[in-house]
Order: sequence, then structure tokens, then C-alpha cells
Amino acid sequence: MDLQQLIGWTFQLSIVAAAFGCGLKATTADVSDPMRQPGPLGRSLLAMFVIVPVAAVALVHAFDFPHGAEVALIALAISPLAALIPGNLIKAGRRPSYAVAPMATVALLSIAIVPLLAALIGRFLGPAFVISPWRVAGVIAATVLLPLVAGMVVRGLRPALADRIALPAALVGTVVLRLATLALLVISLHAIWELIANGTVIAVAVLVVVGFAAGHLLGGPHPDGRTVLALASGFRHPAVALAIAAVSASNPHFAAAIVLYLLLGDIVGLPYAIWRQRSRGQPSDAEAAATILAAREKAVDDIRAEQAAPYYVAPPMQPTSSQGVPVPPSTNGGDPAKRSRQ
Repeated sequence: MDLQQLIGWTFQLSIVAAAFGCGLKATTADVSDPMRQPGPLGRSLLAMFVIVPVAAVALVHAFDFPHGAEVALIALAISPLAALIPGNLIKAGRRPSYAVAPMATVALLSIAIVPLLAALIGRFLGPAFVISPWRVAGVIAATVLLPLVAGMVVRGLRPALADRIALPAALVGTVVLRLATLALLVISLHAIWELIANGTVIAVAVLVVVGFAAGHLLGGPHPDGRTVLALASGFRHPAVALAIAAVSASNPHFAAAIVLYLLLGDIVGLPYAIWRQRSRGQPSDAEAAATILAAREKAVDDIRAEQAAPYYVAPPMQPTSSQGVPVPPSTNGGDPAKRSRQ
């Protein structure tokens, strides 16, 4: 196995860990709820799988970029998972934030949507951009669908275990992604400079900005919903693109475009995520009530699993007499001074 293959496998490990971590915070109810609310789900699909792919096709059709970079833009535009989701948007309670639930649903639906997009784009742009729908479906099933379902199974069978390993899984996905990006950057420096010199970097930046703008505008009224959809639309995980593309990471311009996309995604995504977190403000009454309810449900899960729950305080027991008869509460609050005055 050479270095390029190792980098490709590292990206695959990153998306598997990310999908598994997402599944650890999702339940079947989280997936079925968006199905009963077609508005938010439809906006998510529109931003991710219509606006961004159309923008990528328009850029490829309008400009003459290196073929490897063009294929990278198309493959990234139809990739199903986000490369960056702030951890505080995935609640620590029994169920994830409803703002993140559509992301899990979209990931499950991508097994049908992304192969169809690949076929349509190949038919429109010609044989040079043909990506096998069956290959796409196989890659998504192995790297997105199966880890996501596995995480949901763990959540359903062992919720306490899912809570413990969700953060480490997400952390592994993020760290491995950064390491793979750094390695790809080192071996693609010359090709990256070529894409900067010929203007391809502008097209990559346009694609990133269009994705963020579409997700932010279509994310709905809830701040977390806007943030998650903007990140999912504008900053896709490159693992699926690397696996489904007609060219591989050995193509210097393809790898260079992937690196530029990730760097520009960080340049736009990290400040955007920080800004959105600072502008969230105080939670509404409904959000506060949902947080309290989730904490109570988590306490019940922990106690049933015989885990330490320091935040749980047992209610005080009512005192009983030596005959086992409950002692009525004192009218003077148990104050000895009051008893003496009486």
C-alpha cells in the first residue's frame, strides 16, 4: 500500500467514524420525525442535492479547468455528509437536537439520491464525467449507511454506552480527517499552486460560499437548523468523493482540488460556526423544557444501567416512628425554639 492509498483509507476511516458518531445520537424517531415534516426535509434536500450540484455543474460547464479538478468539484457537490458539525449542536441528552435529526435522515436517503445525481450529471456533462451509480451506492452503503445504522442500533440497545462513546467517535473522525488533509496537502503542493495560478481556486471558493449561503437561507427559523444545514451544504466530507470519482487521489489536480476545498471550507466554516454559536442567544421556553426533559430521561437511563449519576439527588424520605407509622410533618418546621415557646 503506497502513501496515496493510505491517505484514501484514512479519509474512509474518518467518514465511518463520523457516520457512526451521528448514529450514536440518533433514534428511529429522529429519522421518522423529519419524514412527517416534509418542509424542513425538503429544504435540506434542495440545498444539498439541487442548489450545490447545479452550481458545480455550472462552474464546470462555464470554465475550462483541469479535468481532475472538475471531477473533484462534481464529486464533492454530491457527497452526503458534512465535514464539520460543532459538537454543542448535538445535544448530550437522550435524543439529539431536532436541528441535527434531518442530517441523519438525509444521510440515509443519500443511498438513493446520490447515485441518481451521479447518473444525471454524467448524462449531462458527457462520458468524461460518468460515475457508476452502482459504485456510488456501494461506497455510500459501506461508509455512510452501515456505520450510521450501527450507531443507531447501539443507541437503541445500550443508550448509556452510546452516550459514552459518541464524543470519542466524533473526535476520531475529526482528528483523522485533519491528519489526512495535512498528508494530502504535503504531497499536492505543486498541483495546488497550479490551481491557484489558473483560477480554479475561485471556482472552489464559489462552490463553498454557495453551499453555505443556500444552507443558511433554507435552514428554517431555528438557529441550529440554519447552522447545521449551512455546514452540511457548504462543507462536504471528501471521503465519498475520493471513493466514487472516476479518477483517484493519484491525479494531482483532483487531490489538489480536494485540499483547496477543505482549506476554504475551514476558512469559511470555522468562523461561521463560531459566529452562529455566539448569536444563538438564550433558549426559548420550549427549548429549555426539552433540555430539562432530556436530562431527566438520561438520569433514568443511567440509574437503570447502575451508573453513577452525581446530578441525580434522591428525594428525602419521610421520617417514620418506631412502629413504622409515618410521622406527620411538624407545623413549626422542626424549630426547637418554637417548640419551647409553645
